[in-house]
Amino acid sequence: MKILGLTGGIGMGKSTASALLTDLGVPVYDADRAVHRLLAPGGAAVKPVVRAFPAAKAGKGVSRPKLGKLVFGKPKALKRLEAILHPLVRKQEKAFLRRMRARRAPLVVLDIPLLYETGGEKRCDAVAVVWAPAALQRARVLRRPGMDAKRLRAIVAQQLPDHVKRARADFAVPSGLGRAVTRRALARIVATLQASCGGESDGSD
Repeated sequence: MKILGLTGGIGMGKSTASALLTDLGVPVYDADRAVHRLLAPGGAAVKPVVRAFPAAKAGKGVSRPKLGKLVFGKPKALKRLEAILHPLVRKQEKAFLRRMRARRAPLVVLDIPLLYETGGEKRCDAVAVVWAPAALQRARVLRRPGMDAKRLRAIVAQQLPDHVKRARADFAVPSGLGRAVTRRALARIVATLQASCGGESDGSD
């Protein structure tokens, strides 16, 4: 089983790429969705996060907007949150890989926004970076509710620069030229990896 890491900066079109890979029949583990589940009522992260950040509680779950305000621009608070969430997200990722290996899936995708920043590329056989021109990235992000230029700059500053990600990646996937172009690029990557030979990665490092 081959493991493809999928990443890209905010507003680069990674979510669209992830959806297209699912349409192409490739199982995708979405780290962002995993965090949503962990913070939803009944999620494994609710109790430890509420203990650390009581103001983020919302009913029986955690409010992501409230939590974001509590850690945004506060490195110590962010590290505290990451210490809670990262092991839980990683546990779910391992469970996903076990399920897919049992099903003999030839290829799976780990959709992780901060893949390089957290060393996640070491668990992958290859990495695809989704990218778009900076002006398009900015326009996309500023359309999001609650987003402004200052917040965007702060988020981008926490991420590895796009040109560095593309230089390190095995594949660069454009998302600024239309959905059809992005889909064709992803289809080529899928075909290449499914046809490739070599050792199997267990994603357990």
